[in-house]
Amino acid sequence: MSEIQRPGALYQQVAAAIRQAILTGEFEPESLLPSEAQLMTRYGVSRPTVRNAIAALRAEGLIDVRHGKGSFVRASSQPTLTIERRIDRTSDGKFVMPNGDIWQEAEKPATYRTHTTKDTSRLLQLAEGEALFGCDRLLIDPSTGTRAMHRTSIPFEVAEAVPLLSEEPCKHPASIYWVLTQAGHKLSWTETVRAHMPLPDERTTLRLPDATPILHVARTAHGTDDRPLFLEELRLGADRAELAYRITADKQPARRTRA
Repeated sequence: MSEIQRPGALYQQVAAAIRQAILTGEFEPESLLPSEAQLMTRYGVSRPTVRNAIAALRAEGLIDVRHGKGSFVRASSQPTLTIERRIDRTSDGKFVMPNGDIWQEAEKPATYRTHTTKDTSRLLQLAEGEALFGCDRLLIDPSTGTRAMHRTSIPFEVAEAVPLLSEEPCKHPASIYWVLTQAGHKLSWTETVRAHMPLPDERTTLRLPDATPILHVARTAHGTDDRPLFLEELRLGADRAELAYRITADKQPARRTRA
């Protein structure tokens, strides 16, 4: 029996002891933890204390509780999917997404009319409440089972100036880029990545385990005058995927020398 004798709430002491056993490899990834009764005996504590300790480790993302089976140490493996975040262009000027062929649509895309929120208004440089065409897709990578929530947003004023977009606002991003360039825009892009804990519908849709954050990727396409024209958002579990970027060095303007 490993009796707990350190300061602090008793359940926190038990959680710390189990955490140490996980980190040192005594409890290996994907292995079943000892039962509540065994942990009670091991640490000399009550059942509520063990349950509170397990709840704390679950919230940390160290263990998964599988109903009817017990508590398992979560695997600490590398992400199963690497997503290349670049845009390529073919010889005839069309756009190609490097990961465009890995995703399958799990259900029919949903097109709708909506308005800018606090977040999308900032990315599109519009006031809150401006009209948008939205398109939601649920994507899946068949080789790994990774699921992603994909959303595109086009301001009404942009779609009205480019008839093909108002007629088909749910085109794939590469097709939208092509339509915008055909309308005379020279495109550039900015992209941000942030992490947040999932909302209940996100956790259910993406089938995330406990205490798993979401990667939220937002890519904005800008026109010739740097005006935002189109927003693409991707949300997926941070335990399933990593993002890869190609980085190049920008040329700095030559310094002027004083005569």
